[in-house]
Amino acid sequence: MKLAEKINQLFPQMIQWRRYLHQHPELSYQESQTAAFVAGHLQQLGLQVQADVGGHGVIGLLVGDLPGPTVALRADMDALPIQDEKTNEYASQVPGVMHACGHDAHTSTLLGLAYIFSEMRSTLAGSIKFIFQPAEEVSPGGALPLIQNGVLDDVDVIFGVHLWTPFPVGKVYSKAGPFMAAADEFSVEIQGKGGHGGLPHETIDSVMIGAQLVTSLQTIVSRNVNPTEPAVVSVGSIHAGKSFNVIAERCSLLGTVRTFNSEVRDQIQKRMKDMSHSICEAYGASCEFDYKVGYPPVSNHAKEAERFFKVGKEIFGSEATLESPLIMAGEDFAYYLQKVPGIFMFVGAGNADKGVWAPHHHPSFDIDEESMRNAALLLAGMALDYFESNDF
Repeated sequence: MKLAEKINQLFPQMIQWRRYLHQHPELSYQESQTAAFVAGHLQQLGLQVQADVGGHGVIGLLVGDLPGPTVALRADMDALPIQDEKTNEYASQVPGVMHACGHDAHTSTLLGLAYIFSEMRSTLAGSIKFIFQPAEEVSPGGALPLIQNGVLDDVDVIFGVHLWTPFPVGKVYSKAGPFMAAADEFSVEIQGKGGHGGLPHETIDSVMIGAQLVTSLQTIVSRNVNPTEPAVVSVGSIHAGKSFNVIAERCSLLGTVRTFNSEVRDQIQKRMKDMSHSICEAYGASCEFDYKVGYPPVSNHAKEAERFFKVGKEIFGSEATLESPLIMAGEDFAYYLQKVPGIFMFVGAGNADKGVWAPHHHPSFDIDEESMRNAALLLAGMALDYFESNDF
């Protein structure tokens, strides 16, 4: 039976797994039941299974009967602290928690591939390591603990996919080099002097200073960073005060910085720190500035990008295998690519005709489940092409 036929045959089961996981999401570092679900299936297949790796990570090793390299395939398992607003039969049953980024589908797709490749063991010229990773949604994330526990020590190449609703179902995207951003976070705690709302001259207004800082931070990208270098500075949260007639003594800002270039990253961090302290000082306030360096950029290896375009065109055709634009979202798959060759790929999962329109991390998020079939075809095709090549 051909690979596509095997995937088609198992596809209904993959959908059932995905819907079950969608109903029972678990937050980062809490994926115990999801991990147990995955480990149970891998054990039934007779794979060499390691559980509780680097937290709730699950590793399944399938050793082919013929000698060859080891290909790693990775899926993430964690959900997000978002209330599911869908009303369909597989909506989340956990209040305030949902799979709003497709990790349930990533897990189910990779689990399906474990079943399919286990049936191909006798003809498999190499080994496949199935990596089910916890805690992708939070920094520092689950990839580093897995790497520190040796998950890549015997790996020759690693492939990963992300189902992506901004891209239409039926198309696949990637590119060589950096294409997903470094993702950092920052906070600014402004200390002013509180007082009566009718007597502002007796206060140091932390809200006004915070508003001034929010506006000024936007000038860093527009006036300090080389305009040919992509970068984002976003303030996502501002909190101060509790009363309409009281000038708040403290104001807190939280936000994120996205970059592709390490020098630009350092430049923005320094400029933000200097600007925060200078603006606060100018108004008689003080501040605490904290900057947390998060995931590095996802930077794909050139040879594996060539493989993606070759395999993608064979499976989906030239018009559906496209070079990805730069994506300002971050991913800790970046850490794997710092250790071994590999590539991260996007599989279109949006379909307005089916009501699949919501962006990632949205309460109405869903996917066109057909994208799972495409993700399985792409990952399997990449692995088999690597086994057949002489690149190792």
